[in-house]
Amino acid sequence: MIKRYKLPSALVEGLRWQSVPLDDVARRAGLSRELLRGPDALLTGEQLLAFWKAVGDISVDPVIGLTIGSDARIERLCVVSMAALSASSFREGLARMARYNQLAWPGGIHVATRGQECVVRCLPSWGGLPCTVLEDMCLARVAALARRGTAGAVRPIRLEVAHARSPRLYEEHFGCPVRATRCGTALFFRATDLDHPFDTRNDALFRLLVPQLDAEVAARQAGDDTRDQVKAVLRRSLIGHRPNLGNVARELASSRRTLQRRLASLGASFHQLLEEARRDCASRYLVCSSLRLAQIAHLLGYKDANSFVRAFTQWEGVPPGRWREMRRAGAPDRIQNGAPDGEPGSVHSC
Repeated sequence: MIKRYKLPSALVEGLRWQSVPLDDVARRAGLSRELLRGPDALLTGEQLLAFWKAVGDISVDPVIGLTIGSDARIERLCVVSMAALSASSFREGLARMARYNQLAWPGGIHVATRGQECVVRCLPSWGGLPCTVLEDMCLARVAALARRGTAGAVRPIRLEVAHARSPRLYEEHFGCPVRATRCGTALFFRATDLDHPFDTRNDALFRLLVPQLDAEVAARQAGDDTRDQVKAVLRRSLIGHRPNLGNVARELASSRRTLQRRLASLGASFHQLLEEARRDCASRYLVCSSLRLAQIAHLLGYKDANSFVRAFTQWEGVPPGRWREMRRAGAPDRIQNGAPDGEPGSVHSC
């Protein structure tokens, strides 16, 4: 079943407010212009990515994603934003945003606490391919959620960006230092900010919204079997640590024992699906980025680069550096018997 994602009419209206020529966007993205004139459009992941890439190409605003993601008018019309703002704390607001954002974006939001910092990442939108406009819009919404929910008390302390952008524009928007990185774009807050209470808490409003939102999430997940659901959670969670069965069970609103039983009935194990998710992510990182092997190993939760090299060689029959070279040269994924298969044990830049 091909999944489709909502393009909320609030976002389309927001683009009109910013004078983005939607007919030109539709034409460049290969979409019907009528599709953007009705209520919430339903697009495949590829169509959605094409749409937002076209917005970035055509808009005269170099940070249109930030502009749209922080527009208070859109927030008042966006059901997901209203659900997040009605939460009791920044932590709960982020959890709601991550849960319901899957209806309109085939990527995800991942939140992790490391020492004194909270790290928020917006994961690749489609097939591991980044989309600057979507990524900017997502991070702008996270920053706006924190700022509006706490009346300005919670703001980001640092932004790390993986793409060539203008640091000044991002510093002005987020009000924090910006650093270049090759390990993925991320927004940082103080860990203590997660439990800051929201002034906008509204339990009655959330009770009105949750039946519709949860029904849509349930309908989306009903099209996936347990294997697909577990792998989707694992791909979202593989950012610098190794998720365990308990983590995944909680995200799927299941118990460890029930999840194990469901996987066993499908002839699968959690370890098997974890390795499949790692393999999927490793392939995308190697093809779609210039990350060094040590950085990829860290993102996939391996203790060091050599552990990643050994695992990848078992999967593909060739070390990751050589596999990357072959893919970029248009060669088959696997090296035939008798072909060179070595790679130095040390990690090198691409």
